Amino acid sequence: MDFILKKPHALCIPTPFQGHINPMLKLAKILHSRGFHITFVNTEFYHQRLLQSQGSDALNGLPSFCFEAIPDGLPPAENPVATPDVLSFCMSVDEICLGPLKSLLTKLNASSPPVTCMVADILMGFTHDAAREFDIPEIVLWTSDVGSLMCLHEYPNLLERDLVPRKDSSFLSNEYLNTTIDCIPTMPGLRLKDLPSFTRRTSPGDEYMLQYLRLQTERAKSASAIIFNTFHELDGDLLDTLSSVFAPCYAVGPFHLLEKEIDEPLPIVKSSLWKEDNNCLKWLESKPPSSVIYVNFGSITVITHQHLLEFCWGLANSNYPFLWIIRPDLVIGQSAVQLPSEFLEETSSRGLLASWCPQEQVLNHPAIGGFLTHSGWNSTIESISSGVPMICCPFSGDQQTNCWSCCNRWGVGMEIDNDVKREEVAKLVIELMNGKKGKEMRKNATELNNKAEKACASPFGSSTVNLEKVIQLL
Repeated sequence: MDFILKKPHALCIPTPFQGHINPMLKLAKILHSRGFHITFVNTEFYHQRLLQSQGSDALNGLPSFCFEAIPDGLPPAENPVATPDVLSFCMSVDEICLGPLKSLLTKLNASSPPVTCMVADILMGFTHDAAREFDIPEIVLWTSDVGSLMCLHEYPNLLERDLVPRKDSSFLSNEYLNTTIDCIPTMPGLRLKDLPSFTRRTSPGDEYMLQYLRLQTERAKSASAIIFNTFHELDGDLLDTLSSVFAPCYAVGPFHLLEKEIDEPLPIVKSSLWKEDNNCLKWLESKPPSSVIYVNFGSITVITHQHLLEFCWGLANSNYPFLWIIRPDLVIGQSAVQLPSEFLEETSSRGLLASWCPQEQVLNHPAIGGFLTHSGWNSTIESISSGVPMICCPFSGDQQTNCWSCCNRWGVGMEIDNDVKREEVAKLVIELMNGKKGKEMRKNATELNNKAEKACASPFGSSTVNLEKVIQLL
């Protein structure tokens, strides 16, 4: 009984979007494998989404790995599989969630074992007040790339230099956005267009999100540490710089590679909010090595119908096999995606469409030769650690910065213009799959893949060592 009472109990609180739940759940599994009791806290909207996609018993967990839900203040969705507006969500949780979290902590502390530490997504800033009131250490998880946090930290410097904001829409021209800035440490050659999109402040929503993000990053400075889903060999220069102004910064990833090192993987819920189609893995078995271009724009990105058509005919004109993940809500203003019948007929023998897939397995499949991606961080780090080069088509948030890093820091990506044209799509796919630039990118990606695996698999790997440091803090 004494042992049970002393068992560390980590409360894990993700921002409830697919790209944030994924890494937090992996980190929770890793901590559980190291002896932690885990309580994983969803908001009510996403708690129900997980049950819907994974089954009514999916969140039963284990005696030492439990799931709880707290209110998020969001009204019931008209479409239960749609993603809530990010702005509305942030405004709601900032006002609603602190009280329910403190009530949950009180309830859990009356049980055994009591909560001894908290691991919270950096965007769930209300957790800081709860951790302080209950006198427990808090470590925050930054689920984006390290470069985007550096850009947010340097925003006052950009303001002082009058580089941002520009509220006149004329500044969104390519000529202005291609302006190079030289004041972000360790990121030479960064352009204004490569900053996280909220820094442009072209709408009241952008203004709110920017201030919200900056407030949360300031709160993070008083945390015990910040964890990143990356590895030191990829981002060491940025991490060393940030550690001088933030809490200690630890690269403890890629999480999915550390998760593979668990001796007995947990038979618990997956984090996907959509039902995965595993038939695509069987389809890939029929394709030659490195022959298929994988296309996925993530869990919340939406595109115009015209851009959908440009991607369609760009893929068709490249003549390469493709696996394209198309969510029902991918196109703005449409509840279901309608593809041209001529496109479907022309590509029926070499294209496969699916609504969702097990991405890690897909990226690790030998048939995959490249990834056309929105450059979300999960997709980026998974592609790098699978040795797969990318065509980067960023839309919003941190995706612009991720894209820049792939193309300029690591040499594993090529950028596509955000005004997508079919001719450019076809040209870049052909270059990626069999051109000189594509071969160079694949070589770089393979080298980084090897470094990522060493960081996680070796007892002296950088991520393994950093994980031990984090566990000692917790």
